[in-house]
Amino acid sequence: MPNQQVGVLLMLLAVLSFLFLPWLDRSAVRSIRYKGWVSRSTLALFASSFIALAYLGLRPAGIVEVWLARVFTVCYFGLFWLMPIYSRLDRTKPVPERLG
Repeated sequence: MPNQQVGVLLMLLAVLSFLFLPWLDRSAVRSIRYKGWVSRSTLALFASSFIALAYLGLRPAGIVEVWLARVFTVCYFGLFWLMPIYSRLDRTKPVPERLG
């Protein structure tokens, strides 16, 4: 029973985390077009972990599946927890004058 409650709490936290993205992103630019390789890499890792977690959710829970789900869950939430750090330190391309 406690594992189910932790799962429900993490699912709620995963959905609510999207509400805080505007405050977590400390980058000077908002478009992914002008962001650096760190932001693009974390976005790719986030998408990969989302797909992996969806796939692992369909499979029966074995030892390997549970271990992989935990690793991908840390990657999923790492996007949100580390965003203030990597978005501030990431090198960005200059925004064109017409958009400035």
